Amino acid sequence: MTVTLDVAEGVGTLRLDRPPMNALDVATQDRLRELAEEATRRDEVRAVVIYGGERVFAAGADIKEMQNMDHTAMVLRSRGLQDAFTAVARIPKPVVAAITGYALGGGCELALCADYRIAADNAKLGQPEILLGLIPGAGGTQRLPRLVGPSKAKDLIFTGRMVKADEALAIGLVDRVVPAAEVYEQAHTWAAKLAQGPAVALRAAKEAVDVGLETDIDTGLAVERNWFAGLFATEDRERGMRSFVEEGPGKAKFL
Repeated sequence: MTVTLDVAEGVGTLRLDRPPMNALDVATQDRLRELAEEATRRDEVRAVVIYGGERVFAAGADIKEMQNMDHTAMVLRSRGLQDAFTAVARIPKPVVAAITGYALGGGCELALCADYRIAADNAKLGQPEILLGLIPGAGGTQRLPRLVGPSKAKDLIFTGRMVKADEALAIGLVDRVVPAAEVYEQAHTWAAKLAQGPAVALRAAKEAVDVGLETDIDTGLAVERNWFAGLFATEDRERGMRSFVEEGPGKAKFL
């Protein structure tokens, strides 16, 4: 299989496995959507790591496959492409991308779907579609400017240039840079810690932030208000407040 989902200790690893460069062909896109939806459904998956292996995250779409597609074929396929990535972005649990090697085109767009990005010190990221006479088609024109701001996003999209890990960190494209050998371990540690947290509150926090970024502040505040009040009906809220009163902050256990 070109994508697998392995679950251990509350962490689901979505592993891209299409050597040599994890090119995201149609079959891989569809499999990614299926497993993202599975990670969403499965209660034992409480956090997710997206990983492409030690050498490369994903070097982009399968250009040879795309070269044979005409306008009609891409009109029919483009929704499926975006749906695959949107399924990852909408996993209602913490998601971290563990980025090794290249994350280009669709690979960069996949990393943008995560809540947090940890990159190897030798990683290179970019949106080179313009060099093919195209624009990003899997969310890059929308998620990238929301993350790094419109001017930096336009620079990357207009030029198609790659950025090294240090520049990616400086512009906010990634959140942490670590030695290449430690990328997956640190991403898994990040996810495992959150997998121990209050699942419904984490889901609420993610939805409130994401919806707020996509709408006006009054709508965002309404979403926040409704979730905030709704969490008072959860067992985790009772456990968390009881622990705070009896033991002090930060000692509650939610599993």
